[in-house]
Amino acid sequence: MDKKKRFNQIINDIKDIKIQGARNIAKRALFAYFLFPSSTSKKKLLSVRPTEPMMENVLNLAEKTKDYKKILVHFDDAQDKINKTIFKLIKNKEVIFTHCHSTNVINALIYSRRKGKKFEVYNTETRPLFQGRKTARELKKEGINVTMFVDSALGVALSKEQNTKKVDKVFLGADALLKKGIINKIGSEVIAQVAKNQKIPLYVVADSWKFTNKKVPIEQRELDEVWDRAPKKVKIKNPSFEFLPKKYIRGIITELGLMKYDDFVRKMKKD
Repeated sequence: MDKKKRFNQIINDIKDIKIQGARNIAKRALFAYFLFPSSTSKKKLLSVRPTEPMMENVLNLAEKTKDYKKILVHFDDAQDKINKTIFKLIKNKEVIFTHCHSTNVINALIYSRRKGKKFEVYNTETRPLFQGRKTARELKKEGINVTMFVDSALGVALSKEQNTKKVDKVFLGADALLKKGIINKIGSEVIAQVAKNQKIPLYVVADSWKFTNKKVPIEQRELDEVWDRAPKKVKIKNPSFEFLPKKYIRGIITELGLMKYDDFVRKMKKD
């Protein structure tokens, strides 16, 4: 495949969510940019997913430094530091709840399992694209016991009902880190509200490069993802993300360590 076809393929894969997760999107966008390093390439990539500040931060850095390998190293270094923080936080026999598919969360859980921690995971199927299935497959492959709940049963999962165990911690990823909270997969705020009512600590797990001072739009996905050939005049709403206020967040785990959310924001503004 020549460079132009490869570039366009990455564009289409990001658009169609064949490449998903802020970290993976940023890495592939970085690769695509260096196929044709120019302001035009950057503009095309950013237009596909304007809801991804990490991609914008990475492309800004690429345009400035022109050092592909140096930027790429950050992703693994950041993940390694996140892994070690999560490992210290998880205790044996705990039940961890997560939502959708977060590369930072999944990698950290796998790291903890490989280092000997014994725990299990509750997760959601995450309609309409079922990203939760990807989470379940990846965790189960590593020998982690997973129980997946339909989205509408997340209250059951978090409330120790119908033969479920008590959830000890909630780990959510994030697509954007903002001054007053995060943007993450739709359903995150309801999860946070239930977790707060049940006195379950909720932690956001994300690379600090997802932080932005800009306003991030909420992506509305195609209606056919929800109901193909729906009856005429039936309105369908398919928001992909939503805002989660910082008041629900016990702490944020980045490559900078575990912090209170306000402390993290102050740190990012200072830098």
